Amino acid sequence: MPRELLLQVTPEIAANESLLKDYLSKQIKVSPQEIQHITILKRSIDARQKAIKINLKVIIYLKGEPFQETKIELPLYKDVSSAQEVIVVGAGPAGLFAALQLIELGLKPIVLERGKDVRGRRRDLKAINVEHIVNEDSNYCFGEGGAGTYSDGKLYTRSKKRGDVTRILELLVAFGASEDILVEAHPHIGTNKLPKIIEDIRNKIIEFGGQVLFDTRVTDILVKNNEVEGIVTQNGDKILANKLILATGHSARDIFELLDKKKILIEAKPFALGVRAEHSQELIDSIQYSCDYRGEHLPPAPYSIVKQVNGRGMYSFCMCPGGVIAPCATSPGEVVTNGWSPSKRDQATANSGIVIELKLEDFKPFAKFGALAGVEFQKSIEQKAWHLAGQTQKVPAQRMIDFTQNKVSADIPKTSYVPGTTSVEMGQVFPGFLSQILREGFKEFGKSMRGYLTNEAILHAPESRTSSPVRIPRDPLTYEHLQIKGLYPCGEGAGYAGGIISAAIDGEKCALMIAETLK
Repeated sequence: MPRELLLQVTPEIAANESLLKDYLSKQIKVSPQEIQHITILKRSIDARQKAIKINLKVIIYLKGEPFQETKIELPLYKDVSSAQEVIVVGAGPAGLFAALQLIELGLKPIVLERGKDVRGRRRDLKAINVEHIVNEDSNYCFGEGGAGTYSDGKLYTRSKKRGDVTRILELLVAFGASEDILVEAHPHIGTNKLPKIIEDIRNKIIEFGGQVLFDTRVTDILVKNNEVEGIVTQNGDKILANKLILATGHSARDIFELLDKKKILIEAKPFALGVRAEHSQELIDSIQYSCDYRGEHLPPAPYSIVKQVNGRGMYSFCMCPGGVIAPCATSPGEVVTNGWSPSKRDQATANSGIVIELKLEDFKPFAKFGALAGVEFQKSIEQKAWHLAGQTQKVPAQRMIDFTQNKVSADIPKTSYVPGTTSVEMGQVFPGFLSQILREGFKEFGKSMRGYLTNEAILHAPESRTSSPVRIPRDPLTYEHLQIKGLYPCGEGAGYAGGIISAAIDGEKCALMIAETLK
C-alpha cells in the first residue's frame, strides 16, 4: 500500500530525485530499486534554523503497487452559443473564471473588457515605462487578465474558507501552468508565463460559444424597476441581458462613480496604503537564510513581516523576490507603484509593498464625496506624488534611513523602476500620521530583520492600490446586489476578494448563484 510521509530534508536532497529516493529508501528500509515512484504533495522552506530544511509531504509507491500518472484535464464544457446570456464586465481572474463556470453550467458569457487583449497591452506598458504615457483603458491594471497578469501572478491566498483553491489551481495547470503550483506553499506563475495562460482561457471561452469583446468600456448600466436590463458601451452600443457580473477590479473608479451617480448602493471601505521598498535580493537572502551565499538549490528568499505601530497594522504586501517595481497609474496626473517577478525570480532586486491599515475616519477630509471618500483620499496622494516627481511617471523616492530621519537623500541609485526616480522627502507625499507610522514602523522592522533597515534600501511612493476603496454590498446568500436584481458585484473591485485565487473563486461563485436562480 502506498505510504504517505512528512519529512525534512536538505535543499540538495529535495532538488535531486535520485538523492531523495536514496533518503526515502533508508527511511522506510527498502532498497532504492524497490521504489517505483515518488509523488510530492506539498513543499515549503523552513528557514528558522541556520541549517535550512525543506519540508516535504510525499507518497511513495513501491514496485507492484498500483500507480498511474494522473493528467489534470479541463471540465467537459458545453457549446453555449445559443444559451441564455450573462454579461460579465471585466476580464480579470474574477471575470474569466466566472465565464468558464457559466459555460460549464450551460450559460453564455459575454465578457466585456475595457482594455486590450493580453498581447496588445504590452505596447501600452512600454508607453508608460518609456514615454510616461498612461492609457486609461490599457495599462498594468486594465486589460485582459487584469492587474495580476503583468504584475506577478502570485497565487498565494489565505482565503481557504472562501472556496475550492485546489480547483482554481488545477484549472490553471490544465491551461498550461506548471504543476509546481499544486505543491508549493506559495505558488507563483510569473508575469512572463501568465499571458499565454490567459490567452488560452479566452480562446476556450470563444471556442464553446462565449463572447469576449475588447476595447469595450461600460459607460452605463441599464436598470428598470430596480432590475438590470443591460449595459451601454463607450460607443453608445447597448447589450441587453438581465444578469450582470460586475468584475471590474479595484481601480475602476469610473464604475464606482457611475454607481454612485445612479444611486446604486455602494459604500466606502478601508484599505491599506504605503510605499514600495526595494532591497538587493542578495541582502534579503542573507537575512532570511542566514548565509553569505544562497546556493543553487534555494529560491530567492521572500519575507513577510507585520507590526503594530501606534495602534495600526503595518505589514509587507505583495512581496516580490527577484522582481522589479512597475508604474501602475490608470489615469494621467497620478503616480502608482506595484511590483512583479518573472517565473524564475532572477532579477537582482527584491521589493515589497510596505503598507498601513487605514480606517474610515481617515477619509473625513473627503466626507463630502460620501461613499467615494476613500477613492478621493487615494487620488489625492497619487496626484501629489505626480506633482512632487515633476509631473511625469518618475516616482518620489528616498533612502530608507534618510526617511526615518526626515532627511532628503542626496542621491538615489538606479532602481528597478524603469521610468526613474526623483529624490523627495516622503513626508510630503503622505498625511502626517501616515508618515510618522511608516518612520516608526521601519525602525521596528529593522529590529526584527537585522540588516533590513539600511540606506541602501530605496522607498518608492505610493503603494496605493492594495485593494478596493469601495464595497458594493450584496446578499451573502445569493451574491446579488442588495438593491438591484440581476446585478452581481464580484471580485476585488466589489470588495470581496484580494488576489488572483480569491477573485477567481468569487467569479465562479457568482456564476453558480446565477445558474441557481435560473433553475
